Amino acid sequence: MHLLGTTILARSALVASALLASGQISAQVAPAGPETAAQTTPSDESSTDIIVTAQKREERVQDVPLAVQVLTGDALQAQGVRQFADLTKASPSLVIKPSEQPVNNSISIRGIGTFAFSPSVEPSVAVQIDDVPVQFLARAFADLSDIERVEILRGPQSTLYGRSASAGLINIVTQGPSKTLTGRVAVLATTDDEYGWNIAGSGPITSNLGFRVSGNFDKFRGNVDNLYNGRKVSGFETLSLKGKLVWDPTDTLNLTAQAGYIDGQTTIGRPFIRVSPNARLRGVAANTPAVFAPGVSFTDANQSVVNNIDSGTDYSDYAASLRASLDVGFATLMSITAYDKFKQFDILDQDESAIASLDNSQFGTFRTKAFSQEFRLLSPGGDRFRYTLGLFYSNLNLTRDFTRGPFFSQARWYATNGTKQYASFGQLEFDLLEGTTLIGGARAGRGEIDYTFHDILNGDARFAGADSETFETYKAGLQQHLATDVMAFLTYATGHKGQAYDIGTGFNLLRQRTGPVQPETSKDWQLGVKSQFLDRRVTLNVTLFDTKFDNFQAQGIETLPDGTINFRLANVGKLRTRGVEVESSVRLARTLNITGGVTYNDAEITSFPLGQCYPGQTAAQGCVGSPSRQNLAGFRPAQAPKWKAAVSGDFTPHLTDTLDGLLQASATYQTRINYSISQDPQSVQPKYTILNLSAGIRESARRWEIVAFVNNVFDKQYFANLANSYGNQGNALATQSYLPRDFRRYGGVRASYTF
Repeated sequence: MHLLGTTILARSALVASALLASGQISAQVAPAGPETAAQTTPSDESSTDIIVTAQKREERVQDVPLAVQVLTGDALQAQGVRQFADLTKASPSLVIKPSEQPVNNSISIRGIGTFAFSPSVEPSVAVQIDDVPVQFLARAFADLSDIERVEILRGPQSTLYGRSASAGLINIVTQGPSKTLTGRVAVLATTDDEYGWNIAGSGPITSNLGFRVSGNFDKFRGNVDNLYNGRKVSGFETLSLKGKLVWDPTDTLNLTAQAGYIDGQTTIGRPFIRVSPNARLRGVAANTPAVFAPGVSFTDANQSVVNNIDSGTDYSDYAASLRASLDVGFATLMSITAYDKFKQFDILDQDESAIASLDNSQFGTFRTKAFSQEFRLLSPGGDRFRYTLGLFYSNLNLTRDFTRGPFFSQARWYATNGTKQYASFGQLEFDLLEGTTLIGGARAGRGEIDYTFHDILNGDARFAGADSETFETYKAGLQQHLATDVMAFLTYATGHKGQAYDIGTGFNLLRQRTGPVQPETSKDWQLGVKSQFLDRRVTLNVTLFDTKFDNFQAQGIETLPDGTINFRLANVGKLRTRGVEVESSVRLARTLNITGGVTYNDAEITSFPLGQCYPGQTAAQGCVGSPSRQNLAGFRPAQAPKWKAAVSGDFTPHLTDTLDGLLQASATYQTRINYSISQDPQSVQPKYTILNLSAGIRESARRWEIVAFVNNVFDKQYFANLANSYGNQGNALATQSYLPRDFRRYGGVRASYTF
């Protein structure tokens, strides 16, 4: 579990990629120094700099001409981030929407994400772990432990990171070996039945060989009551094991080998919160709300379901990678080779009741095998002319079997999907004058996709197809150091998200003849200023952004006459997102730190003439024509709050010569959003604010600590996602909710000991 120290995190009116220099930050840090002509060492000897790899080379974050937020392992813990989906609490520009299973989860940066359920669709926001791209996004939600830092790169990152980063990138870096032999044990327990442990060992084996091993376990019973069997659901259980070896056989060669295993499961419960008295499950007169959900009170506070099928997922993952770095004198040659094998079984009580005559379920298994290889050539960071050149190859093979029935909406199919990428990329930087740098980059690639679809239920029909495309993305920029510790940048970048087949229930000859959905592209302008002053006690970063997306890929909702909902993938039109991001950190004293950030996002759908209607939408509400459709131009995209902010602070007073106190507070504020791109009024989440508090004591040398915490102090109920079940309830109002981990206030204790 992610019990890795304590400091702070968040972002609100002032947060920053260069978190304040307090000697408590556990991310990879280096003493502040004159890395460029515009930098000088501050007088405060405790200052440190956050080092990131946002541009595929180690750089001080304040010198990176990108909008990037850095969350250290300590900061994640202080913010209550223990699962990947919890990252949405910590970043003002990030929204993560969970679903009934991780494959359908959605990540948005600046209001842009992927709203599609076909397994062949690439995400608009890419995820990378230790230099390895996550090719199947569900894998990213499997584990978040033993973290050194998380870098959230906002805006298109396709030039350096490939075609699946058209809106942004989440770059995760795990802990590496320590210089001395150390061990760590941490435990956590909460008042609502979550508990976990984390163990880690690290250090040298020989003078040039180091290791790190870690184990993490986290279990939460859930915060939804299944009245059918008395069990708790909407919980999780995760076990992850990781090992890393770092070897320097010569002065010029470094090898890092790592392997990991994850075994986990989730349970699912989607409480009804709004149900019309006229609702009838599957339109059967006898199936009133009192019959299909006996004992349930339909309010926004409802935490009960009545399901006779244990819904959830069961997954496992095996991953291995080898990273080699060779100093060849004029440059560094790097190779990153990775393999990942992921498997997930999922099952859902599709009728959402315990009525035996409608005992419908859907279930299936995802299996993926992913391989990637990257070669990279990096010039020395101190040269006037710098370059990052690379070649990239990836191969993802996926299989999916699916069954639904037996009483309605029957389906039985088996599909395969293959995706290959070949690319060359490069970024050049040239110091035109002292303090003035020109930036240029490009990526050229080829994508190949193929599929097979075996519709076992409908005449044993078989379909197959393949396609390919070439693509190019570009980046240009100007970086200007205006003064000591003040830097401005202006960049223009393009993004590309590859074509995809719409594979799933309802696949037929028409879809085969239609071919793949065309690529999604983006064009992005960013103007930013990064600054530090008062001996780097204060960091203030501001970014203006304007991004346009063309041929946006999204999933539409299609409600059939019998109430069955189908999803269809298409190029729906154009979107625009523009706004401002402000981040800062302030070290008021050696023991008092405050960080925060706020994002204002003016996001709009600029063209979407054939949008799917939401369930129950009338002609008066804009649903017209045959087939039914609506024009969504002028509306906000899904998962795009106008304002989002996060702020946190910590106070670590010296109690004695050997003991420190610890007080932490963090808050997240988000304005109204709609979880549905079709503007479904039943999918609206109003604005909310969540406050977390913690207090504890630790040894001054941080060998041990004990911290008590309360999350969601004001017991504010909000929803992580909402689903409209209108068609399943006889065309009557019926809204289901997805409850976040902190739907209700809860407390807990975490403790750690380092030796």
